[in-house]
Amino acid sequence: MPQDKIWLSSPHLSGNEFKYVQEAFDTNWVAPLGPNVNAFEDELASYVGTAHAAALSSGTAALHLALVMLGVGPGDLVLCQSFTFAASANPIMYQGATPVFIDSEPTTWNICPDALKTALEKYTAREQKPKAVIGVHLYGMPARLDEVLAVCAKYGVPFIEDAAEALGSSYRGQKLGSFGSLSVLSFNGNKIITTSGGGALLSNDEALINQARFLATQARDSAPHYQHSQIGYNYRLSNVCAGIGRGQLEVLDERVAQRRSNYDYYTQVLSDLPGVTFQQEPADSFSNRWLSCITIDPASSGGITWETVRLRLEEENIESRPLWKPMHLQPVFQSAPYWGGRVAEGLFEQGLCLPSGSNLTDHDRSRIAEIIRTLFK
Repeated sequence: MPQDKIWLSSPHLSGNEFKYVQEAFDTNWVAPLGPNVNAFEDELASYVGTAHAAALSSGTAALHLALVMLGVGPGDLVLCQSFTFAASANPIMYQGATPVFIDSEPTTWNICPDALKTALEKYTAREQKPKAVIGVHLYGMPARLDEVLAVCAKYGVPFIEDAAEALGSSYRGQKLGSFGSLSVLSFNGNKIITTSGGGALLSNDEALINQARFLATQARDSAPHYQHSQIGYNYRLSNVCAGIGRGQLEVLDERVAQRRSNYDYYTQVLSDLPGVTFQQEPADSFSNRWLSCITIDPASSGGITWETVRLRLEEENIESRPLWKPMHLQPVFQSAPYWGGRVAEGLFEQGLCLPSGSNLTDHDRSRIAEIIRTLFK
């Protein structure tokens, strides 16, 4: 008889979500916008430490609006971390701009400040100053923000903070999602908290967030009839989904603790395996450990690779996933410029995300670890 499925990162409800969803039904606020949306925005901004937040239909929508807010258009350059999910880069193409991909650095696996500096220096010298830099906190791990922000400030380029995977993480005691000119969150079903599907755009600039809300509701002008002076988008979060988010946000710190516990368990039982290393947390950072990630060097592991492990777990009805394939290696971006070395490529070649849901049981974790250890025997 097959064992129960263990997912990579499944939704984890607390029970309080239904209270807010029920309120939406009881008051007939089942359309976009409403009291839950307003409260969710306020609660998000308060938790992260920004002045304003706009609740949207996805993290991708939030990134797209961030680029629109910064005036990115056809022919512009936008520098983007290569080692990330495609949603970090796709909105650049929505605007007709050119993505320029930047390698990672080996400690946090995030955007390399040195490669970023080289690219900004070269493009500025060519009078091709980029319109924005998109940096990502991969798997919940904070980027080297002091250095990245200093480089962006030196060249006068706005920093868009993609914190889609990093709600609950912090850098030098400050919550991620509060560092960018505009910052982005995702509440997709696999994230640390979910609204079923959704995202948010955050900023301390009230005018930017107000304009983003306007564009996200089809850019409808203030008139008794339907009048539009700008192109808008259908990007607002529904009041029902925002109710789910409010219930989820109440237990966010608990979910962070549970995911960090998964990471601690894996390091205790797998760190002695030859060739296996873990994504490390610098002393100035606090990661939500959205996903627990390892790399496996086949030269040290006796030929065992991440794919060996993934397939073995799959046989036992357990989901795992390779690390992100860098954007500069993706067929759709094959002609895009790239700056850096092979750090991102090396991580992709050797990396695996282990099951990391906050609802993993002790039995689940023991089952996963035993399968992996048996492979190495």
